[in-house]
Amino acid sequence: MISVVIPTYNCRQYIEKAVRSALLQTIQEELEVIVIDDASTDGTKEAIGQIAAEAAEIPHRSFVYYCSEVNLGVAEARNTGIRMAKGELLAFLDADDWWDLDKLEKQAGLLRKTGAQLVYSGRELMQCDGQPLGKVIGVPETTTYRNLLRTNCIPCSSVLMRTATAREFYMCHDELHEDYILWLRILQKYGQAYGIDEPLLKSRLSAGGKSRNKLKSAKMHYGVYKYMGIGPWKAAWLFLCYAVNGVKKYR
Repeated sequence: MISVVIPTYNCRQYIEKAVRSALLQTIQEELEVIVIDDASTDGTKEAIGQIAAEAAEIPHRSFVYYCSEVNLGVAEARNTGIRMAKGELLAFLDADDWWDLDKLEKQAGLLRKTGAQLVYSGRELMQCDGQPLGKVIGVPETTTYRNLLRTNCIPCSSVLMRTATAREFYMCHDELHEDYILWLRILQKYGQAYGIDEPLLKSRLSAGGKSRNKLKSAKMHYGVYKYMGIGPWKAAWLFLCYAVNGVKKYR
């Protein structure tokens, strides 16, 4: 079984597209979609009702909805999903993103073939209204801890990983890039991850996303280096690499 964890907070206008892109995956094995509603106030719960009814009619698919009474933050919302997951494999999907329908099929094959702990994919950038921006961001076929320090090439919504590995580390520090910390800790222990250089992820650039405020994102990125115990001189060099790679990525 594969478990898909979708944290959501006030994303009623997007959540249905995200969930359906997970439920309708072409992979021929059991799949559960877990939506963690982080105390939304926009009527997300009502929107979820129709999706749950649709999921019940799809073979080999199950749907779980959990609504927190308090706002947990995205890291702990994902951790809640990790704890609830029944699958051997685990995928993350943000509520404002969506996938190509063969995304999990391609990635599960790669993960099992390589024996990796984690695989990822490229992405296509989309406007808030879901229209293409005409920009595809590719990924390397492999990455290591050392390479990942220079640039975070692993989009969170593109990841498929082993559930046991996610439970070994979990996510932390919402005030930083919580997903980047997780990938670094995994690769620090397990060596390398594998990528599919295809835009299997459609990544919506929503107005409130962390990455939209470049100065804030840069400070958070440098904070990850401090969290990982990297000294100031090396951190400064790595941050310069990150900045140069960021310019190349989005130009």
